[in-house]
Amino acid sequence: MLGEFAMRRHLSPILLVLAAAVPVMGEESDAWALRPLARPAVPEGTGSAIDRFVDEALEARGLERSGPASGRTLVRRATFDLIGLPPTPEEVAAFEADEGADAYGRLIDRLLASPRYGERWARHWMDVAHFAETQGHDEDAIRPNAWPYRDYLIEAFNADKPYGRFVMEQVAGDVLYPGEPGATVAMGFLAAGPWDGSSQMGIQDGTRDKKVAQYLDRDDMLTTVMLSFNSLTVHCARCHDHKFDPIPTADYYALQAVFAGVDRVDRPYDADPETGRERARLTAELATLDAEGGPGAARQREVEEDPAYRKWIAESADGGAVWQVLDPEAVEASGGATVAELDDHSLLYGGARPEKDTYMIRAPVTGMESVTAVRLEVLADPSLPQQGPGRQDNGNLHLSEFRVAGTDGKPVRIARAEADWNQDGWGIERAIDGVPETAWGIFPNVGASHSAVFHFAEPIKPALGGVLTFVLEQVHGGGHLIGRPRLSASSALDPSLANPLPDAVLAILAVPAGDWNAEQRRAMAGHYLRRSHQRRLEALPAPSKVF
Repeated sequence: MLGEFAMRRHLSPILLVLAAAVPVMGEESDAWALRPLARPAVPEGTGSAIDRFVDEALEARGLERSGPASGRTLVRRATFDLIGLPPTPEEVAAFEADEGADAYGRLIDRLLASPRYGERWARHWMDVAHFAETQGHDEDAIRPNAWPYRDYLIEAFNADKPYGRFVMEQVAGDVLYPGEPGATVAMGFLAAGPWDGSSQMGIQDGTRDKKVAQYLDRDDMLTTVMLSFNSLTVHCARCHDHKFDPIPTADYYALQAVFAGVDRVDRPYDADPETGRERARLTAELATLDAEGGPGAARQREVEEDPAYRKWIAESADGGAVWQVLDPEAVEASGGATVAELDDHSLLYGGARPEKDTYMIRAPVTGMESVTAVRLEVLADPSLPQQGPGRQDNGNLHLSEFRVAGTDGKPVRIARAEADWNQDGWGIERAIDGVPETAWGIFPNVGASHSAVFHFAEPIKPALGGVLTFVLEQVHGGGHLIGRPRLSASSALDPSLANPLPDAVLAILAVPAGDWNAEQRRAMAGHYLRRSHQRRLEALPAPSKVF
């Protein structure tokens, strides 16, 4: 769906398309559908203007009006039309017995107030948007997050939402109405149609076939928008100048460019507006901290005077170094990939990408009397597709099995595993289940680093200078390989993923707090604020999703 950045770039063209396409195209056209509206002369006669037009058409054909419908017929017609269900016998009897002059008006008001009204008429709009809860094409995968858009339509019809607002929410809701969750859900309109998952996900970026798939996807969006809101078959101009409407092929591709920044993905939103505002505030403050490298002077003083901050500094100075990064002494890749060790002791795999691979990494453990857990980081890197952390074209990876052996070569039993991110159906527990066909994945959260912690059933006590051997099986296929792993060990009683301290912070903590310079003080206050904001974000309810 349309992300906010892309929406800000393309909002004006989309609204111009919807607001001005017909008048601009029709200025010099003789096509009847594009001519300006003109008020016709009302035929003579009695009754309303509509009645007179009907009477004139009937008379021209030698026909007469049908007689008034019976009460039974009328209540059945109105009920089927407005809510799609038959009236109950009691409702029919009540209407037939109602002799009031406004009986029919009250019937219509009752039907319009029924929740069934929105359910009935939302179906018509879902046909316009060619909505489905599967993706179509050869895979026809289930869309588990399509239903919020369906419910949005039902609510919009039941609330009698103004049509102009209805249109704008569906093409630009997240930007025009950023504080309203329903407006983001409404943008499911842009992603409601078929989506060729095999072409979009299985074809490498930059190839001609991938461009064809993207053009076809944008054509579907453009066609849906123009047919729905302008009643124009603009897609005919995809291959040639339109034969019936004044739409040249050049104009078609100019319109299609409006959707060049649109992707069909699950779009998160907060059903509770207050939660959404809090998430947006914390996220914006985090971005400011990252962009400016730390807090301003006033905010820094506020943090340094906070007792909780001083307590955290004292605790971190005593035991902040939970993880010890391991320096590999030997590495192998059975699939033939090349590997280079970087300054931070991570390993960058390159060369020809095999379909499957198994990494063996042997690293000494120094200065630790026991090891209770190991951490695997899969790090983003600009040399990897989509910045990784996987080597697959979409940045994903599949870790089939993760195994550890001690200095004596015996397997170390792993009791449980946790990860900061799990792809749906590809949780980290699948990397220790002994089944090669299952695996840990991180899609669609690619382009970012991730971590997994593997807790040992019992602490192991390697001899001084002992060595651990790690085996990372990646046998799912399709080049779903880890691009840049890094391994660490811990002797803590219960190490976890929760905000491990970065190396830069640990370096500052090695200096007594009273000796910190201004730059170090600002860095520590900034890290504390980031940590605080991240924990508050994690404590918020998980956002809902719409596709």
